[in-house]
Amino acid sequence: YAYQGSNPNRWDNAGLRQAMREQKPLVYFHPVVFPGRYIASYPVFVVRDDEASLRFSVQLDAPSSITRLESEAIGEDRHIRRAYYTSTVRRRVHQASFRESVLMAHRQMCALCRLRHTELLDAAHIVADSDPEGEPRVSNGLALCKLHHAAFDNFFLTVTPEYRVEVQKSLLLETDRPMLVVGLQEIHGQTIQLPRIVHQRPDQEQLARRLDRFWAAG
Repeated sequence: YAYQGSNPNRWDNAGLRQAMREQKPLVYFHPVVFPGRYIASYPVFVVRDDEASLRFSVQLDAPSSITRLESEAIGEDRHIRRAYYTSTVRRRVHQASFRESVLMAHRQMCALCRLRHTELLDAAHIVADSDPEGEPRVSNGLALCKLHHAAFDNFFLTVTPEYRVEVQKSLLLETDRPMLVVGLQEIHGQTIQLPRIVHQRPDQEQLARRLDRFWAAG
């Protein structure tokens, strides 16, 4: 964490040094893509003061955030806990950054149904982030509402390389209440809402590979 200014005795730098001496728990706010957006990590501790580089070192360690089962899996070793928590925080920051970027590219709406309530929107991966090709690029994502995200992940529907919605035939033949009709059947064959910036649009090669998996799942 960089000093505020270059004076080690400035009030906020002195305050962090005091927190280090007293081992006071703090909250660390990670910036996420756009100004004013942050992910909070807590508790964190200041563990080192390097006046030469004008930086503090901050340690992530929150055993209380680890569940009993997770604690049993990773053991009681403090270094293992810290590594586990650090990787968890990095994953949260990565996911939040990816979501913000994808939703912004899609103008804060579901690409399939145009729902605009951001609390109900997700950034769906075309290629899963666990896959070697699942890079955290906007073109590997789709802004989807929670219903369509779940349907997309479970191959009930997909998006073709021509940016049309394809719904599994079995769902098209089902008779159910209005949610099935409006939420899934009526969007079959429709063209999705695309980002205005061309290079942010869903990658067509990745959509083609996902389409193969979609047919196999059906």
